[in-house]
Amino acid sequence: MEIGLIGLGKMGFNMAERLRLGGHKVVGFDFNKEATARLTSLGSVGVDTLEDLVKNLSAPRAVWIMVPEGDPVDQTIARLLPLMQQGDTIIDGGNSNYKDTQRRHAALKPQGFHFVDCGTSGGIWGLKEGYSMMVGGDPEAVNPLFPIFETLAPGKAEGWGHVGPSGAGHFVKMVHNGIEYAMMQGYAEGFSIMKAKTPLNLDLVQISKIWQKGSVVRSWLLDLTADALEKNPTLDGLTAFVPDSGEGRWTVFEAIDLNVSAPVITESLIRRLRSREDNNFTDRMISIQRNAFGGHAVKKA
Repeated sequence: MEIGLIGLGKMGFNMAERLRLGGHKVVGFDFNKEATARLTSLGSVGVDTLEDLVKNLSAPRAVWIMVPEGDPVDQTIARLLPLMQQGDTIIDGGNSNYKDTQRRHAALKPQGFHFVDCGTSGGIWGLKEGYSMMVGGDPEAVNPLFPIFETLAPGKAEGWGHVGPSGAGHFVKMVHNGIEYAMMQGYAEGFSIMKAKTPLNLDLVQISKIWQKGSVVRSWLLDLTADALEKNPTLDGLTAFVPDSGEGRWTVFEAIDLNVSAPVITESLIRRLRSREDNNFTDRMISIQRNAFGGHAVKKA
């Protein structure tokens, strides 16, 4: 099957390579010409314009977008549409807000274009391990794409699925990432507690490896954590600044709108926000309040 791919970052490039190895024709576009040249050198077709991408695909076309959420997705779609034909399909494989996905689907369907959302998990490991994909969209748009999803997935019928109508794929991926926030926070706090118990002189690398086998808290995330700790047990050279790409906060917003209690995911998001504050004002306010009502000591800078 033929597939166009827009966005040859690390994840997009690995997806293209997995598809090529699976026997699919891949035509890839990126503003980075080194990336497109490398794609060509490996046996796919790297192009420098969207016009060339569309020309190198047979109708009905399928074009997979891997660009940052928001305006970049809208801008890419706007540039693609004049080049494509009715019956062609655009797949958004990035981390878009599901409400934006539903808006795009509603705008494109009357024009004769299919729009599919695919929440994609796997990061830099997808080339080797396969990608977990949560797909949303109309069945008539999704069904012809099964060979693509089956190739990208860990197994033909494993790690992916058509989860619902337009927006469902990105909604499920949003919740997936919210859970991921909470799991990461739990591991981080647990290892921090063990590190702080200095009289026991605990070996965090050893403990992480013990937990990898037979433990109820074992996971792929723990495997990655163990590998990272083995390479840098004291986390030297790192700062306590944790970004977020949006899905965690969107999950919290949805929980509030749906009257669903989600304190663990919410707190994990708040901790990420706190990590970016240098000598944060909130904690200094608490310190001065304790001093005011109880005369507790205040630590001066």
